[in-house]
Amino acid sequence: MRVVVVGAGPAGMAAARTAADAGARVTMVDAEPDAGGQYLRGRAKFSHAGITHLKNTEAWLVENQTLHLRGPRQLGFDALVIATGAYDRALPFPGWDGPGVITAGAAQALAKQGVTLAERVIVTGTGPFLLPVATALRDLGATLVGVYEANSPLAWTREARAVLANRHKLGELASYRKALTHLETRTAVIAKHGDRVTVAKLDRHWRPVSHRTEHADLVCAGYGFLPRTDLVPNAKRTNDFLDVDERQQTSVPGVYAAGEVTGIGGADLAEAEGVVAGAAAAGREPPPEAVRAVRRGRLFAQALARAHAIGPGWRTWLNPDTTVCRCEKVSLADLTDATGLRELKLTSRVAMGRCQGRVCARNAAELTGVPFDGQRRVIAVPIPLGELAALPEEKQS
Repeated sequence: MRVVVVGAGPAGMAAARTAADAGARVTMVDAEPDAGGQYLRGRAKFSHAGITHLKNTEAWLVENQTLHLRGPRQLGFDALVIATGAYDRALPFPGWDGPGVITAGAAQALAKQGVTLAERVIVTGTGPFLLPVATALRDLGATLVGVYEANSPLAWTREARAVLANRHKLGELASYRKALTHLETRTAVIAKHGDRVTVAKLDRHWRPVSHRTEHADLVCAGYGFLPRTDLVPNAKRTNDFLDVDERQQTSVPGVYAAGEVTGIGGADLAEAEGVVAGAAAAGREPPPEAVRAVRRGRLFAQALARAHAIGPGWRTWLNPDTTVCRCEKVSLADLTDATGLRELKLTSRVAMGRCQGRVCARNAAELTGVPFDGQRRVIAVPIPLGELAALPEEKQS
């Protein structure tokens, strides 16, 4: 049984290890130089005699039980586990494309290397991820001007079942108590010019009701996460995330998914999903304790999505000259009337740059009202034409 796992974060490592322990021949493919994903950032020290770990390797296409890799190179498989994780969702505001604004994920990655970039820092956005980012920056000596949560924590009072099932997370929340002293809710950064940062109080729809000016050198913004699902563009999904059954199988035969590509619920949920997916991919029954852990974790993930949903009022933060697409320098005023995302791309060049809309496509769709059903590309990552030309020609029968 040949099992290929794409991604070496908590979900991918768990899937690869479980499949190998079940007797499968496992290859784990990852674009990073070391295992661990964004969560562990190379600190995983992953090693398993039954797993071939292909580092610094990008996968760009799944086709006929074959995974295409940069090189070019192909890997055949009997089962494939997608564990490619997610990346920060950024919302545009005046000045977000200038110096001194980065995503919360980038701030955390730098902090894990001992880098803060600035002395006076603001962390803004929505979701519990803001707290470990703020804590890491504070521990490195940065001055936290503020930690601004756009939603209200009162939303969690309606999620008692999810909180009770995942009460171990309350201890994790308590570990961020130093960052919590800087927390303001229903608050967000809505503009930055030099070191002057406009901070607004928001209504429940995220429309500014008042604002003030703070001074900070760096704004770290994080508005949740978008999953990396490009390798399986035709798989069924809900709100961008891949739909899976209780064995973590997607709607594509032989393809499983684990971790943040199925929903954002933390490293413990990702690892449990990886165990279930790895066992199923190897043709074994998933361990009952892992299945139970997935059920508990999904309750939390669903509650998290509800409590920290993005409010439509963010669209009022922009001016006509606010950059929407950074790759192609497209402003809000440049966005055209269109009936769909494809037409919007062709007429305004939004989402036509190197990131291929990963940062701007959803935002542009929400700003114009065109339907958005996720990014569905045949080729998952940009590759040189020379690599396409080097592929073996298909034999004619």
